[in-house]
Amino acid sequence: MDAAATGSELNKSGSGGSERSEDSGGGIFEYSGWVYHLGVNSIGHEYCHLRFLFIRGKYVSMYKRDPHDNPGLKPIRQGVVGPTLMVEELGRRKVNNGDLYVLRFFNRLDETKKGEIACATAGDARGWMEAFDQAKQQAEYELSRGVSAREKLNMEAEINLEGHRPRVRRYAHGLRKLIRIGQGPEKLLRQSSKLAIRPDGFEGDSGDAVEAHQWKCVLTVAGIRIFEDVSDHKNGKAVLAKSVGVIDATADTVFEVILSTKQQKRYEWDTLMCDLELIDSYDGHYDVVYGTYDSKYLSRWHSKQDFVFSRQWFRGQDGTYTILQFPAIHKKKPQRSGYRRAKVNPSSWEIRNLNTSMASNSPRCLVTHTLEIHSTSWCRWKKNKSSKFERSIPYALLCQVSGLKEYIAANPALHHENATTIVHSKLSDASISSAEYEDEMQDEFYDAITADSSTSDEESDDDQKLVLQEARVKLKNISWAITTLALMRTAAPDLTEELDPHVTHITIPSDLHGSLRKGNDDNDTNCWASPSGKGFMIRGKNYLKDSSKVVGGDPLLKLVAVDWFTVDKSADRIALHPKCLVQSEAGKTLPFILVINLQVPAKPNYSLVLYYAADRPINKNSLLAKFVDGSDAFRDSRFKLIPSIVEGYWMVKRAVGTKACLLGKAVTCKYFRQDNFLEIDVDIGSSSVARSVIGLVLGYVTSLVVDLAILIQANEEVELPEYILGTVRLNRLKLESAVPLEV
Repeated sequence: MDAAATGSELNKSGSGGSERSEDSGGGIFEYSGWVYHLGVNSIGHEYCHLRFLFIRGKYVSMYKRDPHDNPGLKPIRQGVVGPTLMVEELGRRKVNNGDLYVLRFFNRLDETKKGEIACATAGDARGWMEAFDQAKQQAEYELSRGVSAREKLNMEAEINLEGHRPRVRRYAHGLRKLIRIGQGPEKLLRQSSKLAIRPDGFEGDSGDAVEAHQWKCVLTVAGIRIFEDVSDHKNGKAVLAKSVGVIDATADTVFEVILSTKQQKRYEWDTLMCDLELIDSYDGHYDVVYGTYDSKYLSRWHSKQDFVFSRQWFRGQDGTYTILQFPAIHKKKPQRSGYRRAKVNPSSWEIRNLNTSMASNSPRCLVTHTLEIHSTSWCRWKKNKSSKFERSIPYALLCQVSGLKEYIAANPALHHENATTIVHSKLSDASISSAEYEDEMQDEFYDAITADSSTSDEESDDDQKLVLQEARVKLKNISWAITTLALMRTAAPDLTEELDPHVTHITIPSDLHGSLRKGNDDNDTNCWASPSGKGFMIRGKNYLKDSSKVVGGDPLLKLVAVDWFTVDKSADRIALHPKCLVQSEAGKTLPFILVINLQVPAKPNYSLVLYYAADRPINKNSLLAKFVDGSDAFRDSRFKLIPSIVEGYWMVKRAVGTKACLLGKAVTCKYFRQDNFLEIDVDIGSSSVARSVIGLVLGYVTSLVVDLAILIQANEEVELPEYILGTVRLNRLKLESAVPLEV
């Protein structure tokens, strides 16, 4: 089956700035395209069917053919996207000898209601996640409009699941890993066309924490620049170098080319890793690869060599891909007779889309390949341009960016391979009313996608064979429009106004403490500190006009204690535990406490609990009050974290990054408001990507100094400039120091 057939189209237009009522004829959100529907039929056989998926508002339909080319075509599945819909990104999976990116849908209240679709590229998968996110927002918005809308959604959600459903039972195994999606309805609208702001909340191209690297260009060759990190020369054993180039293709395309192990393609651009064999693959974001090369192409004195390395990849909220490559050992590939086992330098790829002018439809991306190089050979090459280094593995790795650039330039078809995901500006021409959908669809989408069909339409795939005979699948342009909503505005966030100015502040007790001690200085280990916000970049007063960011200031809340627990399973509502600071006599006297419970998946599991205290009650008219007492949808759309690895292995720094992340979009967050506190339980294990990154971090945690900043994202002009809610610095934690907590 040709995975390249999968695609989706997204067309966008404004809705004239008017609020859309339930029965208005204004534009509504639409998204459609070809996907693969995965499942198990009634006799237990797995299937992979090419299907046309159509989202309109909160309604979803699945067809065997494009309904725009076949008027009157009835959907084979249809339903609504309810507020409890969850989406899990499973990563890459081998399906019918092709690599597809799989998404899994289910109801968080009933995990037996579930289904899977697959896309040809990670970019398409992300597009569908965002589309279902928007559909979920529509459902959440209708719930917020009153009782009638709530009753209507409840009525639509009712479906009889009784009966023989072998497919449901087969799907029901092992669904504990979630990605929660859905910003609040206040984020559906108004983002100025002048801004380079993505709908997923990413804030631009640069990082949001100040990095310690100082890169100096040492050479330009074949259209690429080669840099050296000159910030730290204390360690004389290795130096960091990177090659950087601009490639005329989307980040999705470049990512697929780099990850491909097809020999003929790699022969055209890679002088080193062109003979590759996939040994093993794990969880859709990690694999192990074996490769050979004839070293006479680098040096005629060496015998043939082989190598084994692992690849770990993930896609950020901004669409940037990161690929980490480590030398590895695998039992399936022991030492081979006649070959010398080579060690491939640890390296990382970063592939980031660049903004293009409105007049140009040509996509571009910035590709950076960073690696460790032995300092002796590197310095000798810089000084003499030694040809010996130019015949080495590190130099061949640096030249891979140049090979990619030339290969893609020589294959124009690659420039627009993923053009179906480009946003277009076009007025909606949809003529089907929302009422028509409401009459037809009374099932939830996750029910519809897993329900046994009363006929053989779903299990048969005669029409699919006709579609696959065509060289390409024809995709029809579909437009979208987002309803503008009237939002309540808040006053400009003067920090003196976030907390009640009419109440005298109290002195926060200095004897508050948790199981992890506070550090004495920067050289201390296994401790915490509370740095200022100067290491973070946050949205400035004019951010909505010029995307400018400013250096952060002092946090609004004071970090008073940190707990470092080990638990048998993830523990929610930890603030209610008798050992928790919140339940102490001193904790009960504080006006407000923000509890951040970072649940770390491992063996055993860990909980890092941060306690931030206010010296006055919260101002009821502030953005903080809106967050603390708001809906989960609003909290998910605003709860933001900025990470920074201050000290540590550079590959870990690359994996963690420095870009702000809306945690409610990336992982499952649960909120618990009671008495004088708000607890946020952050399930890091709910995302396969986050779980993969945290696994790498835990391997180096004893040598890491990690800074975190917590914010409430400012989306409106009256909420700017942003401020930092709280910070924490974790100095070289020891896993064995975690205190057992019985729950």
